[in-house]
Amino acid sequence: MGRGVFDLEKHFAFYGAYHSDPTNVLIHVLFVWPIFYTSLVLFQFTPPLLHLPLLGVLNLAFVFALTYALFYVLMDPKAGSLGALLCFLCWIGSDLLAHRLGFSLGWKVVLAAQIFCWTGQFIGHGVFEKRAPALLDNLSQAFLMAPFFVLLEILQKLFGYEPYPGFHANVSKRIEADRKEWQEKKQKKNS
Repeated sequence: MGRGVFDLEKHFAFYGAYHSDPTNVLIHVLFVWPIFYTSLVLFQFTPPLLHLPLLGVLNLAFVFALTYALFYVLMDPKAGSLGALLCFLCWIGSDLLAHRLGFSLGWKVVLAAQIFCWTGQFIGHGVFEKRAPALLDNLSQAFLMAPFFVLLEILQKLFGYEPYPGFHANVSKRIEADRKEWQEKKQKKNS
């Protein structure tokens, strides 16, 4: 099912290889979407790119939400549509919060939330996963796809969702192979 940049199985396996510890996964479930949301709050303070009568001012917050939404739908139309809806709800909510707080307070709230969430994630990797975060190996994959993978994990755990039959079995094999390769490299390095 390889589709290049939209190869969900490949990307999910990459992400999964860095997130196998249940506590680390829970930390990501709790903190990844707030990182996305608070980033949008900050981007709400960028200059307008376009003004549309029904949507209002479109700035970098809208561009980021749209980019994420389109990417998720192209990776998996069903779960991606839910991901896209969440992206746009975050965009709307970030606009409301940015206007309510204003820039002088807004950036401080964003900074505090980002520090808190990122610290939690680094603790998750260092203490529980015992593996550096994926962003050190693939920055765009970690930032662009992390919210979607958290959503996919939740959908799979709660509802048994699979983008297509055999998806999770294929991903599990890839994750196992990647983690085995990582362990071997780690052992060689420590020898």
